[in-house]
Amino acid sequence: MPRIDQSVDVAIIGAGPAGLTAAYLLTKKGYSVTVIEKDPVYVGGISRTVELDGYRFDIGGHRFFSKAQEVVDLWNEILPDDFIQRPRMSRIYYEGKFYSYPLRAFEALWNLGIIRSTLCMASFAKARLMPNRDIKSFQDWTVNAFGHRLFSIFFKTYTEKVWGMACNEISADWAAQRIKGLSLWGAVTDGLKRSLGLNKRPNDGMETKTLLETFRYPRLGPGMMWEKARDLVVAGGNQILMDHSLKQIAQDQGTSRWRMIADGPEGEIIINAAHVISSAPMRELAARIHPLPATLPQAQDLKYRDFLTVALMIKSDDLFPDNWIYIHDSKVKVGRIQNFRSWSPEMVPDPSVACVGLEYFCFEGDGLWATADADLIELAKAEMAMLGLCDPADVVGGAVVRQEKAYPIYDDAYAANVLEMRTELETRYPTLHLVGRNGMHRYNNQDHAMMTAMLTVRNIEAGARAYDVWGVNEDAEYHESGDEGEKAALASERLVPSRLKAA
Repeated sequence: MPRIDQSVDVAIIGAGPAGLTAAYLLTKKGYSVTVIEKDPVYVGGISRTVELDGYRFDIGGHRFFSKAQEVVDLWNEILPDDFIQRPRMSRIYYEGKFYSYPLRAFEALWNLGIIRSTLCMASFAKARLMPNRDIKSFQDWTVNAFGHRLFSIFFKTYTEKVWGMACNEISADWAAQRIKGLSLWGAVTDGLKRSLGLNKRPNDGMETKTLLETFRYPRLGPGMMWEKARDLVVAGGNQILMDHSLKQIAQDQGTSRWRMIADGPEGEIIINAAHVISSAPMRELAARIHPLPATLPQAQDLKYRDFLTVALMIKSDDLFPDNWIYIHDSKVKVGRIQNFRSWSPEMVPDPSVACVGLEYFCFEGDGLWATADADLIELAKAEMAMLGLCDPADVVGGAVVRQEKAYPIYDDAYAANVLEMRTELETRYPTLHLVGRNGMHRYNNQDHAMMTAMLTVRNIEAGARAYDVWGVNEDAEYHESGDEGEKAALASERLVPSRLKAA
């Protein structure tokens, strides 16, 4: 039989950035809190840092940059002495050559060659002179904006790897939002200025920052932030129960308090709480509410994109200086490659060994996801060789980390499904709070997940939904430009692809 383990003010489902931000702030304010986390070892969710024999792997790559000053202040408060400043470098790999991001015009022209560059410009001119008037898909929109050749080089392959959909199946709405404001001539002009060193601010000799050139990063990876938050919550007298997964939540009859059942290593426990904060995927939460919500079918229709990282330890001082490289090559399955030493030298303990992470985008249960770890390591070694990035004989170790539900998918029905579920839960259960990327089925970054938790804590204090948690989201251009702490994180929606609607 389950045992009544405790009675607390707030029970929190999930020890990712949103859950731990809420737990930390509530602990500071004197609330009693219990967090359940299904992972037996790591906190941080997708922002965790996995460690193996001293090597640390960042799952997805996490620059610590935010225009929300409250988020910046909280990072500094939790981890005051362990941030390092790192140079930002990302490039695109295409047909054996590297293209700087942002664009450097002369480099791009040199890499493409005079003939291909001319054909790209001709393709662009054709798209401008004879545009497609019936824009439906991502492909239609991008070809119209840049021409078919540039679309094929810099958009098609990577987009299809990430989202598992053909570009002509993705709605044009996503392209219009995600790539808004980017013009070919603007990119070329900016690239020429960069190439010639002309992008200086007047009178101060400083370059205009169209993209982040440096960023802050915890010296032992992003998990360092959330491990410290966990420790502070525990030091404040509250609990974080690892290896505990949600089985059921229900409100006690005749009261507004919650009865939450969790499965753990020693069996089931019951947590009685006045409030529940959930960062669990909406699909999973809906199936565990008792009685089942009327919107359960809508929740079950929500979809997610998963990915896995294959980390390789390679006998080499270093392979490349980038934080990551985007692989625009259809001959390989890998979508992006991280260089962990470029994130922080302390992520890699042996200076004679480079450590990289190859990211493969997939769906849970498909061929890639189900492939044995040893076979995935062999695949990664072979693809590194195909890309000319290393000799497989130099690989001295490997590991695989799987991340389920990394990206919520915005298909045609997602918005209506989320709205119906949100409306029902907020109406029936004012003390049940949804936060974070998967908790709200929104493609939030780490800082925006934190902001949803911050506003939820304010709502709990106020005893009402005084702050609009659903107003927190990211503009498509948000994380690549501007100054840290520049403005609050209440911005327009950052979209992810939706399928093209049938005619």
